[in-house]
Amino acid sequence: MAPGATKGDERRTALLEALDAYLQTHTLDAINIADISRRAGVTRSAFYFYFENKAAAVGALMDEMYDQGWDAADLLGGDEVMQERVTTAIRTIFRGWGDRIHLYRAMLEARATSSAVRDQWDAYQASFITVVTAVIEGERTAGRAPDGPDAHAVATALLDLNAQTLGRLVHAPADFDWDRHLEAVVHVWLTSIYGRTA
Repeated sequence: MAPGATKGDERRTALLEALDAYLQTHTLDAINIADISRRAGVTRSAFYFYFENKAAAVGALMDEMYDQGWDAADLLGGDEVMQERVTTAIRTIFRGWGDRIHLYRAMLEARATSSAVRDQWDAYQASFITVVTAVIEGERTAGRAPDGPDAHAVATALLDLNAQTLGRLVHAPADFDWDRHLEAVVHVWLTSIYGRTA
């Protein structure tokens, strides 16, 4: 047991690891709670002690990806010019989700049936919109970006683009050229903020 972890922490972690493992080969709908519990080495009732349903467990896994997203948002601070930081942050986000595409697929399934997961996703989006809005406003105030449409509206549109791109990541064929696609996404971000690529 990890230092400071309780038996309950260990059981919850085991359940999430079991769910994550199943999601790599199964859809969320095809997985049943008995299988998750058995793989985790706990009872079915233990699952319900920690999670209301499978969607809630997916929401708990999403928290880890949210933390990675904040790590990418942190890249918007630092010594590089902002255009470079924006490029790095976007690529970091998509690389992180690309490594766990099975989780994003499950999130889409869970979001379709669970208002709690929808609310969680909307809250994530809203928090990132706030960060990007501040970046746009800061760049405009510093004279590095031209005035334009409302910064919050631009940030919302850009995060919508990211969400659509992640959806494409789920359904794209194996030979899809992600490097070219991400180059285009970065281009849209930079031209939306700066009116040009830089």
